[in-house]
Amino acid sequence: MPIQTSLRSIFTPSALVRLVLGWGSFGLLLLLQPMLAGAHDLPAPILFGALTAIVAVIIVCAFGVVIEAEHLAHRLGDPYGTLVLTLSIVMIEVILIAAVMLGPGEHHTIARDSVMAVSMIILNLVIGVALVVGGLKRGGLRHNRTGTSTYLALLIVLLALALAIPAVIGVDGAYTMGQAIPIAALTVVFYVFFLVRQVGEQKADFQEVVVQQTGRDSAEASSGSRAPIAEVLRQYRGELVARTLLLIATVIPIVLLSHDMASLLDTGLERLGAPVALSGLLIAMIVFLPETITTIRAAAMGEAQRVSNLCHGALVSTVGLTIPAVLVIGLVTGKTVLLAESPVNLVLLGVTLLLSVATFSNKRTTVLHGAAHLMVFLLYCLTVFV
Repeated sequence: MPIQTSLRSIFTPSALVRLVLGWGSFGLLLLLQPMLAGAHDLPAPILFGALTAIVAVIIVCAFGVVIEAEHLAHRLGDPYGTLVLTLSIVMIEVILIAAVMLGPGEHHTIARDSVMAVSMIILNLVIGVALVVGGLKRGGLRHNRTGTSTYLALLIVLLALALAIPAVIGVDGAYTMGQAIPIAALTVVFYVFFLVRQVGEQKADFQEVVVQQTGRDSAEASSGSRAPIAEVLRQYRGELVARTLLLIATVIPIVLLSHDMASLLDTGLERLGAPVALSGLLIAMIVFLPETITTIRAAAMGEAQRVSNLCHGALVSTVGLTIPAVLVIGLVTGKTVLLAESPVNLVLLGVTLLLSVATFSNKRTTVLHGAAHLMVFLLYCLTVFV
């Protein structure tokens, strides 16, 4: 009886409606595939109406993901709770990139373009909005500097390996076979070592700051009042499994719908005279919408370290999993994987990383820090149209 009650509280009518809406919309798109395949011939009202409907379904499903992620984060605590949401979205993002690479046509730059777009979105747009919201509502956010600096240290190395080093040691912007194998292996080992430390010996570095008023400015410490994770997993195993499955089942339609609407979006942007490259940026924003919503809500509640876990942690996972995956796919299929970025984007990436280090080297972030990140994102958007 308690199990049935628990399941009813998880699989609520609204959760089931979101599932039916998401998967039903994907099924409808499959049925309409022959008509949508000729997107160039669709009348403008039908084309933009279909795009609007798809985006609306994605947003509804995204709120479902946010709800389940917040339940898991409350039950597990950080960094475990946010790690569930991060890995579920990142793994699907990696699968999406792999599916595009293995599909028809040449997509030499899909991994590079995706990593660059996601980096700019997470490090500048999402963090910028979160810091502005947190600054306006809370007067600033206090984060765990040890955990945040760890993320940034990893990102500097991983993004250099992904987007900068290939231009220096690669051939025409791509790693050779002799370079790709050790780089893919080292990246996987590096990322796994990070995960082990994050949920093990260094988990306190990724938990919220506790400010103790002791006459001095403040002291940073991690909350030790939570039960051990093994006990939480044993006590709430059924609920955690059910919520995780529901989260994943709600995330998948978001990515599937984003992938299916790519051709419609390209056609729409072409009719509007916008650059086709903008489609990659828009799709990346939609895929990471659930994490964006969760991050902004965390900032509004003053959960600064959760903001860092969701943003910096998501990007570490994205780069740490994407680069080895695409390099292996390139080796197996013989496809060229062009990773080296343009000089303009490398400058913007360098500015972003320097700004991130400057922003999070302080105990407290402010609205002005957020505004600086948003400024860099707007500059990136300008380069898309050049």
